[in-house]
Amino acid sequence: MRREQSQSLCVTDVEPDILSGLPGLIIDQILSHLPIKEAVRTSILSTKWRYKWATLPNLVFDSQCLSEGSDDLLVIKNKLSRIIDHVLLLHSGPIKKFKLSHRELVGVTDIDRWALHLARRPVNEFVLEIWKGQRYKIPSCLFSCQGLHHLELFNCWIKPPSTFKGFRNLKSLDLQHVTLAQDAFENLISSCPLLERLTLMNFDGFNNLNIHAPNLQFFDIGGKFEDISFEKTSQLSVVSIGLYVNFESNQSRLHGRSSNLVEFLIHLPHIQRLEIQSYFLKYLALGVVPVKLPAPCTHLSFLSLRINFNDSKEISAALCLLRSSPNLRELEILARPEEQSVAHFWEDVYLDWPVMRVQHVRIDGICGIKPELDFISFLLSYSPVLERMAVKPALNVGPELVKELLRFRRASGRAEVIYLDSV
Repeated sequence: MRREQSQSLCVTDVEPDILSGLPGLIIDQILSHLPIKEAVRTSILSTKWRYKWATLPNLVFDSQCLSEGSDDLLVIKNKLSRIIDHVLLLHSGPIKKFKLSHRELVGVTDIDRWALHLARRPVNEFVLEIWKGQRYKIPSCLFSCQGLHHLELFNCWIKPPSTFKGFRNLKSLDLQHVTLAQDAFENLISSCPLLERLTLMNFDGFNNLNIHAPNLQFFDIGGKFEDISFEKTSQLSVVSIGLYVNFESNQSRLHGRSSNLVEFLIHLPHIQRLEIQSYFLKYLALGVVPVKLPAPCTHLSFLSLRINFNDSKEISAALCLLRSSPNLRELEILARPEEQSVAHFWEDVYLDWPVMRVQHVRIDGICGIKPELDFISFLLSYSPVLERMAVKPALNVGPELVKELLRFRRASGRAEVIYLDSV
């Protein structure tokens, strides 16, 4: 028994440690899926794991960094600061991504210190989301990070230094709830020559959007502005624009001028996906709306329109877009009800209307008024390859709408009209 026990102990002593025996790539993969707090804790597993976390390329400090246990904002702030200081002090590898986003985070001066630390090292992605308090002024040292490929700021005040010459390697820029001056915005966009993706939501400090970005491919914007213009944006293929203010009182200033729709699309020759939200169609309808655009949108395959069917100008702009999009395959219509009379001119529309190639249509939020039904009837009549039309009414719309839809003539023998419950 003693001999067997001794032999057993000897075998156990030479058995390899499973965790220590894992290949370095496997350890890196495991650490990459852990919150930073848990990754640091793996130091106790073995000697091989002790400082492995210190080479993590992606540093994400969010709500998972802190254990539940305190609602005191000062305690949360102090704990989070100690964690970030500890990680940055011991981190020894390259930093690909730095993200700071905690729901209780307010703009604190510690961020300046962390940004200065990062500015001295090559960082590819920087994400800062301030969820509480006033907008945080971005430290000037961040604008020296020329290695940035992606920059994302939430609830921040952006004021680049006079020496700022742009982010020469930036490809993606996401700004939400930000403040910056008109000249600062224009200089920021135009001085990022490689910029491919731009997201701009809920901004203030400027009203005119002058977009100069020769490599821009994706543009998503929603906010309050007066005007928008593009210059050298021929690569843009995906655009989503929402104007959050009704500016009907300003229409007189464009009386007699060419429609904003023409000026808007002339700089988007390769547009493939276009989403027009909130009141932006009203903006595009300002001026003289042509029957058809000077140059067709031959690449446009998806179109989403939020439209007031009681506004004849908006209907004209929508029809101009449809007539000028010969390869449109998907159409989404979102009704925006407003009090305003409309002149019914659908009989004129039917004259000399080209056949549409649209296959899938979704119509949402209609109340069953005549202009809406006329539009649906028009789509069914001139879409011979239509496969599916889904109609979702607004709340409290009666079942009589179904009867109206069923009686419309369809150019496509296989067109399926689906009535979706509004609930």
